[in-house]
Amino acid sequence: MNAADEVLDVVDENDRVIGQAPRGEVYARGLIHRCTFIQVRDARNRIFVHRRTPTKLVFPSLYDMFVGGVVGAGESYDDAALREAQEELGVSGLARPKQVTKFLYDSEGVAGKWWSAVYEVRCDQPVRPQAEEVAWHAFLTEEELMARLSEWEWVPDGRAAYERLLAHRTG
Repeated sequence: MNAADEVLDVVDENDRVIGQAPRGEVYARGLIHRCTFIQVRDARNRIFVHRRTPTKLVFPSLYDMFVGGVVGAGESYDDAALREAQEELGVSGLARPKQVTKFLYDSEGVAGKWWSAVYEVRCDQPVRPQAEEVAWHAFLTEEELMARLSEWEWVPDGRAAYERLLAHRTG
């Protein structure tokens, strides 16, 4: 099954499930769905950063400071966060990510709106990123990441999630 065929829960402005549809239809019709954003830190407290592959349905070839993705039909945010983190990092036995915040993101016509659950997790094992998802990766210090915010083209939903995560930490 390709990504466009994956079935997602369609939700309302209050994050209540109102139906289901294939991802391609959800994006084409701008339906509200659910996503996870997991900030991964290594044993040295550096942040996993990657560039998305050019084959991604949304925001191809852009940089991201989160791993994650859509929440499948009937799947919880927590289960999706763990699944996505392990898949994209190429690891198993990862600790369950901890949810920090959640917000409704509006892609302004790209693919609708999505409820965005933001998580944090530590990964002390070597990563083997999923080649279909990750074109390049590195672990950067917070300072290195901040310096690149104005240099690299970042996924807009990840930028929004990162700003909310920073606000949560200082708030």
